[in-house]
Amino acid sequence: MIDAALLPPLRAVLNVPARALLARGVGADQVTIAGFCIGLLALPALWLGSYWVALALILTNRFADGLDGVMARKVDPTDRGAFLDIALDFFFYATVPLGFALADQGNALAAAVLICAFIGTGSSFLAFAVIAAKRGLQAQDYPTKGIYYLGGITEGAETISVFVLMCLFPAWFVPLALGFAMACFFTTLLRWLQGWRAFSEQ
Repeated sequence: MIDAALLPPLRAVLNVPARALLARGVGADQVTIAGFCIGLLALPALWLGSYWVALALILTNRFADGLDGVMARKVDPTDRGAFLDIALDFFFYATVPLGFALADQGNALAAAVLICAFIGTGSSFLAFAVIAAKRGLQAQDYPTKGIYYLGGITEGAETISVFVLMCLFPAWFVPLALGFAMACFFTTLLRWLQGWRAFSEQ
């Protein structure tokens, strides 16, 4: 919901490290993959109950996710980079509730509901992007994205904010997960309606 407003100041902050890495021959795809691998380490950290470690790994992953895009735009964005960015992000998101489920069986149902909600937001996002590309559409709020970026109530900023709260207050995981899942389900419904209207033959 607020990603479009956050992107310009975040990119301005990331310009310096992006230039430094590019000057050393580091590519955007390398940062994407490294950030993904770091993010995956949050799963065993959560499983072991090391929530502060998991939080640091999640935030590092998100830093890399922003950095790779800035780096790509300074050289030549590629379809492979856009593919890696979204595919690895969606997988990473699902590992966080899984980690909380492994840490405490009492979290399992709420984690399953949240992962189900993530499937709804992710599948509706990607399905819209596929048809939008077929029709040559471009998202006005996200003109520099590699694919059609369909916004919603639960975007990247909201997702990471909830992950941070979960790590800071792990005892609140169940209400946080169920509450965010409801918001994700609502986002999915809105995207279905947007697709229905946008892709009407009329």
